[in-house]
Amino acid sequence: MDLGLADRTYLVTGGSSGVGLATVRALLDEGAHVATCGRDADRLKRIGHHERLFTATCDVRDADAVRAFVTAAAGAFGGRLDGLVNNAGQSRMKRLDDTTWDDWRDELDLKFAGVLHPLRASRDLLRASDAASVVNVNAVLAKQPEPRLITTSAARAGILNLSKSLAGELAADGIRVNSVCLGLIDTGQWTRRHAAADSGMPYEDWQAELAADRGVALGRLGRAEEVAYAILALLAPRASYITGTSIDVCGGVGRGIL
Repeated sequence: MDLGLADRTYLVTGGSSGVGLATVRALLDEGAHVATCGRDADRLKRIGHHERLFTATCDVRDADAVRAFVTAAAGAFGGRLDGLVNNAGQSRMKRLDDTTWDDWRDELDLKFAGVLHPLRASRDLLRASDAASVVNVNAVLAKQPEPRLITTSAARAGILNLSKSLAGELAADGIRVNSVCLGLIDTGQWTRRHAAADSGMPYEDWQAELAADRGVALGRLGRAEEVAYAILALLAPRASYITGTSIDVCGGVGRGIL
């Protein structure tokens, strides 16, 4: 099925690795023009050159830098923008007694700035599209809090709530807003944790044990490209009647039915 993404323009934050990078590559494969940003210039260079790709270093917490990035990206592709993927973010492995007020402030700042700054900077461009879509990359933590990730769980829940509000606010502008909520995805953070654990266990076995411990029904970690597929499905013009919802890409992990 042709998703209808070819020749359209999409902006992906945090596109230098993991889910963001998989999304950038999937969009390019579909024939789209893609602008992406990250904080690490060397990682961005490793994406490679493509005539339909624009990259720039940018910290999503800096509103001025985000505006400059969006302006430059739009200029590179004829002033057009059809979709925004808010992917920039990270997890903070801490329990309540390990957190400081600065931890809470930093976590909330990153998560909310990572959605609101790119959206505010690109809203006028999106409004001009005939198929505008925003996808906020979130986590199942938003619905199933994890004590070992207490600040991240709370922030993720707030972003899920915000996404629902934005869907209502922006509907009049013709802008759809949806979320993709991730479970355990096999990105660099897990290979690093496997190395740090120094268990002597092969990565595949360690991964399966982790999945079993976390209650993942499919018994494995997900792949970044599996998340990218869900993101592209929501970006696609064919999804024109889907807004204000979330899709879980988590291998069946869950403690509830919602």
